[in-house]
Amino acid sequence: MSPHQITVLGECVADAFTEPAKASNELALRVLPGGGPANTAVSLARLGTPARFLTRLSEDVFGRLFRAHLEESGVDLSDAVKAAEPSTLAVAELDAQGRAAFSFHAQNTADWQWTAGELAGVDVSRSACVHTGSLALVREPGAAVVEEFLAAAAPRATISIDPNVRPLLVRPEVYRERLPHWCRLADVLRLSDEDLELLLPGASPEQACDTWHAEGARLVVITRGGDGALASLDGERVEVPAVAAKVVDTVGAGDSFTSGLLHHLATRGLLGGRLADLRLGDVAEACRFAARVASLTCSVAGPNPPWQHELTRPAAAGRVQGASSRRGRSRPDR
Repeated sequence: MSPHQITVLGECVADAFTEPAKASNELALRVLPGGGPANTAVSLARLGTPARFLTRLSEDVFGRLFRAHLEESGVDLSDAVKAAEPSTLAVAELDAQGRAAFSFHAQNTADWQWTAGELAGVDVSRSACVHTGSLALVREPGAAVVEEFLAAAAPRATISIDPNVRPLLVRPEVYRERLPHWCRLADVLRLSDEDLELLLPGASPEQACDTWHAEGARLVVITRGGDGALASLDGERVEVPAVAAKVVDTVGAGDSFTSGLLHHLATRGLLGGRLADLRLGDVAEACRFAARVASLTCSVAGPNPPWQHELTRPAAAGRVQGASSRRGRSRPDR
């Protein structure tokens, strides 16, 4: 097992995109495998980082789609749980800028049903980093189990968290209440400017970074779409510009940024423990790489991150879209 292995924990979501149908009383859907943690694991594996994914995979038609997608991308599913519950579904409508409005169908689905026993035997001693976030940290009954798993992993592995706030599926107050605890667990906190507005309304990115540093997070990265990214390491800050891309949609862009950031740090031996050897120059370099990965994700449909060999191709000219996952709006189950 590689010392650069990254373990990702969280959900798979079937992203169903609306398409023109043959008749006015029909709705056509194109289903792609997605979900923030799953996208991150896929992107890491495609970049060449050994990625292990801890997830609860349904055995329904979507679960089989997830498994095939993850395995074809090189993700290690040896510790994935075979779940009896159905998969989570998100129906996405894209606006003119490629931003998605999601309607989630996530009641009693497989992703949130973690038990302590399912994670008790997972060995993270050889993982440089454990990454999680999104709905895994806020959907019960599994959220508390995930937090306990992170706390147990923290003495040996770098902990990375992406809150990925879904305000109409989980109330923002739930994220706000838990965020100080997550910062005490996390070494890396990566979020979008949209997340920032929901978590600390009215706060500037700099003020937010200072708040989260005070609560424990060493590295905070806020992605801001076409305005690039702001990274803050213990209060030292650097801004990284966006990478131009011909945007098809922005689904999965933030997850790709996270994977690019972690991959770059892992390959340089900077993950593991509390980031003691990390310097601001390392962060800037990693964010520039991450922005490139995210821009390539924006240039294709759905959460389809690039493979390592695709990073050498020229960026497509077009609208500037940075690494921020402009996730758009979300709607709960109906």
